[in-house]
Amino acid sequence: MKILAQTLKDGAVRLVEAPAPLLGPGCVRVRTLVSAISAGTEGSKITTGRMSLIGKARAKPEQAKQVLAMVGQLGLRPTIQKVRDKLEGAQPLGYSLAGEVIEVGAGVEGLAPGDLVACAGGGYANHADEVVVPVNLVARVPAGVSPDAAAMTTLAAIALQGVRLAAPTLGENAVVVGLGAIGVMACQLLKANGCRVFAADIDPVAVERARGTGRADAAGVLGTEPVEAMVADFCRGHGADLVLICAATASSEPVRMAGRVCRQRGRVVVVGAVGMDLPRSDYYEKELSFAVSCSYGPGRYDPTYEEGGLDYPYGFVRWTEGRNMQAVLDLMGTGAFDPLPLVTHRFPFADAPRAYAMIADRSEPFCGILVEYPAGGAARVAAVPVSAARAKSEGKIGVGFAGMGSFAQSFLLPPFRDDARTELGAIFTRTGLTAADVGARSGFRDAVGSAEAVIAHPGTDALVVATRHDQHGPLALAALEAGKHVFVEKPLCLTLEELRAIAAVCRRRQADGTMPVLQVGFNRRFSPSAQLVKKHFGSEPGPLTMTYRVAAGRIAKGHWTQDPREGGGRILGEVCHFVDLMQFMCGADPVAVSAIAIATTNADVTAADNVVISLRFADGSVGSLGYFAEGAKSVPKERLEVHGAGRTAVLENFQAVTLYGGRKVTKRCPGKGHADEVKAFLDGIRGGRAPIAVSSQLSTTLATLRIVEALQTGGELAVDLADLAGDD
Repeated sequence: MKILAQTLKDGAVRLVEAPAPLLGPGCVRVRTLVSAISAGTEGSKITTGRMSLIGKARAKPEQAKQVLAMVGQLGLRPTIQKVRDKLEGAQPLGYSLAGEVIEVGAGVEGLAPGDLVACAGGGYANHADEVVVPVNLVARVPAGVSPDAAAMTTLAAIALQGVRLAAPTLGENAVVVGLGAIGVMACQLLKANGCRVFAADIDPVAVERARGTGRADAAGVLGTEPVEAMVADFCRGHGADLVLICAATASSEPVRMAGRVCRQRGRVVVVGAVGMDLPRSDYYEKELSFAVSCSYGPGRYDPTYEEGGLDYPYGFVRWTEGRNMQAVLDLMGTGAFDPLPLVTHRFPFADAPRAYAMIADRSEPFCGILVEYPAGGAARVAAVPVSAARAKSEGKIGVGFAGMGSFAQSFLLPPFRDDARTELGAIFTRTGLTAADVGARSGFRDAVGSAEAVIAHPGTDALVVATRHDQHGPLALAALEAGKHVFVEKPLCLTLEELRAIAAVCRRRQADGTMPVLQVGFNRRFSPSAQLVKKHFGSEPGPLTMTYRVAAGRIAKGHWTQDPREGGGRILGEVCHFVDLMQFMCGADPVAVSAIAIATTNADVTAADNVVISLRFADGSVGSLGYFAEGAKSVPKERLEVHGAGRTAVLENFQAVTLYGGRKVTKRCPGKGHADEVKAFLDGIRGGRAPIAVSSQLSTTLATLRIVEALQTGGELAVDLADLAGDD
């Protein structure tokens, strides 16, 4: 497919050839016919992209603060790498289109190939000739509504959600401030609700458009005409019943003006991105209602709705994102609402970058902007070549990646790419765009459309699994079955059934001498700090007592890592790290675990993210792990104390180690071992010996599964690899 992408570093927009996005359950594959550009949202991205780094920091102060906080957590060099990856990476544009259904995923009902649909959602309904969109963000287009009109459905749904929050009634006086495409659409929708509409903007052309296309009863030019006096006359001296603010400005003047022109107990709704320094006097004395409209309706930013396909009950949430989209389309079908007169520009898909230059440069007046796609769509290909190299070099280790998120780009890709023994072969990501972009910048041979294609690629000797957690187990299993070496970012898998299947293929391959190297991304044991502590105690220290404190910080319940099916929760996803490090310190596998979590009635707190875990190891060592999400953010994340054999070691957040024996010694040794673990993995491939014994990795994973179980059942549970045995 081809997709329109922006580079944040300089705001440049270009067409990228990429693999088609992966069709998942609950999703619909659509061939795009027409897409609509949001001049406000997308235009601001281009404008910000063109700014200098200082300008970007000033425009996005919250993100600048996050970068500074990251320096404290990761260090300067890793932070620079993450920021560079973000700035140089290609980001998709667009969130409103119409197209023809090509294919439906498992569980999708009511849609079939050939249906004309409208699609929404940033990251889904992109400017691309082929898209995959979750079903809750897809609406069927009624007969008689053209693809051109349907392409503007998402923009219209944003206007409609603002109108809904304003709760207009028949005959009320409404004021719309800001007359871009969404503002003019809001005028039309208010008229359809039976309101008298006054429209206002600083641009005389936009004001005239609202009078005509927007069907406004009256209008005024801000800064040129006495708009507030005109509104007073329009409302017969009583003030406006409601004001809808669709402008885009850092100034708070729109909300101040709204307070002045509203009647007693009037309503003000902000739809656009404006300053919101509300003057107390008008809003207090008039007892005004103030609301901010969130995009195109309930469900927005809720992953259970948008990605998980969980619709809200009709009787309790009448108007969701999807239902707002359908309502807009129904209004188009009856002729009560028509967005097409707003269209001022049409661009062929191949020429779409010119539209963004026009928006950023303000070279001519514009409102509705459509992108038109070639008939028939693009031919789908199995792999997109992204570098000149076509054949794998003799003696090199061919490395393929499945998944390439921020973590993989910052911590895994650089050491694999920079090692002289490797050559990058195939890369797969769910969206396709990241695969093509990172693949081209990093020297991969091909960007492919599935993880299975990476495994089957002739250039793949070793697979790096860096997908979301639910794919770790299945992909590691498939790669091992195919005889490929596997580096799987933690966790190894999410279920006991997956672990048993992996254990079975490992037993078979070990028995016939064909076992590839399997390594879970337990980087901490490879860190300079951990190696120093291990050396301090020697190879056979005897039983150790270990206390590990982890100030994990809160992750919202809606984040994918907290989803039991996709992320598995933080014990499976992260606690495995700390179990492995204690296992490394004592040199023995865990044999029993117990765990207890806090009890809380706070719905924002995940109890299982605040636990105390006890572990017993085969050599008699014991470990206590405190994992806390609700502590202070300023506390260093990790601290490990190890005691035994007349010695003590304190590891401070992988920055420094203090050793106690004959004398006290403190050494700085920063780094969490990401590059070191990759080197160890490649050493293992070359030497034919896994850096971490397979049995130890299986034990760690089984231990974390038992910890989750112990939180449910209470008491101590055994960790016994015999539980993984079965009929092979």
